[in-house]
Amino acid sequence: MKSTRKKNYSKWYHEIIEKSELAEYSGVRGFMIIKPYGYALWEIIKNELDKILKNTGHENVYFPLLIPKSFLEKEKEHMEIFSEGCAVVTHSRIKKNEKEKHLVVDYQSKLREELVIRPTSESIVWNTYQRWIQSYRDLPILLNQWGNAVRWEMRNRLFLRNSEFLWQEGHTAHATKEEAFKETEKMLNVYTNFSKNFLAIPVIKGIKPHTEKFQGSKMTFCIEALMQDGKSLQMATSHFLGQNFSKAFNVKFTNYDGTKHYAWGTSWGTSTRLIGGLIMSHADDMGLIIPPKIAPIQVVIIPIYHKNIKDHLIDELSTTILHCLEKQKIRVKYDQRKQFTPGWKFHEYEMKGIPIRIHIGLKEIKSKIIEIVRRDTHEKRSIVIDKIHNIIIKLLEKIQNNLYEKSLVRTQQSIIQIDQYQKFKEQLNGPGGFILSHWDGTDETLKKIQKETEATIRCIPFSYGKKQGHCIYSGRVSQQRVVFSKSY
Repeated sequence: MKSTRKKNYSKWYHEIIEKSELAEYSGVRGFMIIKPYGYALWEIIKNELDKILKNTGHENVYFPLLIPKSFLEKEKEHMEIFSEGCAVVTHSRIKKNEKEKHLVVDYQSKLREELVIRPTSESIVWNTYQRWIQSYRDLPILLNQWGNAVRWEMRNRLFLRNSEFLWQEGHTAHATKEEAFKETEKMLNVYTNFSKNFLAIPVIKGIKPHTEKFQGSKMTFCIEALMQDGKSLQMATSHFLGQNFSKAFNVKFTNYDGTKHYAWGTSWGTSTRLIGGLIMSHADDMGLIIPPKIAPIQVVIIPIYHKNIKDHLIDELSTTILHCLEKQKIRVKYDQRKQFTPGWKFHEYEMKGIPIRIHIGLKEIKSKIIEIVRRDTHEKRSIVIDKIHNIIIKLLEKIQNNLYEKSLVRTQQSIIQIDQYQKFKEQLNGPGGFILSHWDGTDETLKKIQKETEATIRCIPFSYGKKQGHCIYSGRVSQQRVVFSKSY
């Protein structure tokens, strides 16, 4: 690694993605190629989260990528936020120019109605719900979609902000306000627990201020994580839609007493930006560090061939260990490539963040004691082969917990209460962090703070009770502290 976190955080971040072979930019600006190792990581995140969503009663579904522009226009507030960032299909085909030997647009095939490549799917989902929902017996509908979305971005950064990204988006419909609101809270807790238990990333839960909420919703809940450079990353959101979309698409149901009502809705989601958060939360100057629960490879076995011992003896011991760990459902790889030296492999797997490395060589063959290396602490340890599966299982759990505790301590140390604006600015221009300060509740104050500091309100936190004070900027009375931070 040429770059370090302290020297150039942005360059360090992109160098890790490049050298660990997670992703790269494509030939289209803002669109990335997720490479096999990066996609393997996303698959595990997706599979683990998918199990949780199904266990909470949600079913997977798929809606079209293209959405009629008129659907988005039905919910005015929703359309307003996406109007400038939408990718729009205007023609249905291309025609080959035989003389010029290239493809040109045939403008005679212009579509009757423009189609938007989905920035999100609320509009097409609720247009569908109009047909699916007639009675209270049809409710609730609890759906989730895995797919991609396109939102044209001016500034792009791999995994964090791309014009196209992979994600899941949940869409539910309910008979009552209370049920929909409970669903919104439940899904926020699902994301919070997933971030903690799988990604080993602590978060702050809260509600977005009105100016930052998802357009088309009544309320937006979010989880925010603090990265190593003191900036915040929004990890997931859960939206209470109220009846905004049911009214826009005329989704009514007949209640048990014969009365007609508009349905209540929620939507919620997270995306491949979780991988960006994973890198910036755990990686060091030598590469990735991946929590064992989501690591595509949890253990790698590296043979160290020696002239004084036959290769097949090393291979036999390595294969025995491989099978032993596989029986315990551990994701393990045996790297038998002879075109690379052991030292080269050590560096490669350190860069890729593999939680545990096992070395098998002459010493191990003779002693029946093998050396294992932890990626998170670089600690080396010798263990008896007969006890390897139990020790590895416990060590993976220990690594997972250590990564979370390390991130938790860093986050807690960076949550600071500030009441003086000058100190507020100095903190943001220095180490950053989650700054708890009072806000007078006005959009005017938010815009001025953002212009002067580049910081925004990340959330109004649930974990800090209401206590009256005075706005950090205007000095007006404030009912509670909010979380300010610079963000990605």
